[in-house]
Amino acid sequence: MEDSQIVELYWQKNADAISETANKYGAYCFTIADNILHCAEDSEECVNDTWLHTWNAIPPQRPNVFRMFLAKITRNLSFNRFNARFVEKRGGSEIILVLEELEECLASGSDVEAAYEVAELEQCICRFVRTLPERDRNVFVRRYFFTEPMSAIAERYSLTLNNATVILSRTRKKLKAELMKEGYL
Repeated sequence: MEDSQIVELYWQKNADAISETANKYGAYCFTIADNILHCAEDSEECVNDTWLHTWNAIPPQRPNVFRMFLAKITRNLSFNRFNARFVEKRGGSEIILVLEELEECLASGSDVEAAYEVAELEQCICRFVRTLPERDRNVFVRRYFFTEPMSAIAERYSLTLNNATVILSRTRKKLKAELMKEGYL
């Protein structure tokens, strides 16, 4: 079933929308959650919560890219679950590595939040990512949005692990420079 048809089912509040979404995007959403949580049970719960959140969000929202709409919901739910489970137990997860890698680009969270709205920062980063060459953009998004392990990213793009690491390092430096230019640092 096409995404537009699935979205229309949500608009009609037809329960088939959830089963169609689960059939088409269940594995996709599970992969996103599992990249963050590394726990099949928690990942499955996040995926089920994604269906509920999608049901509650449509309407009033009508997503343009349904797949990314689901990805964002799944990702946010997974981060929330991660924070709840690992707030005191820091380490041993890909998300910790991802956050540490991005830490060099951003001031402390309270400084950024005090000076600017989070939405403005998000828009700035999105504009920056759109300026990147396609491969670099894909590597960056896979690492920092989908929290994929470096080895998986390197394999996906036929890169050495070192090459993928260098691409991300250079991209983070460019991001840091852009954020400084925009006044976020």
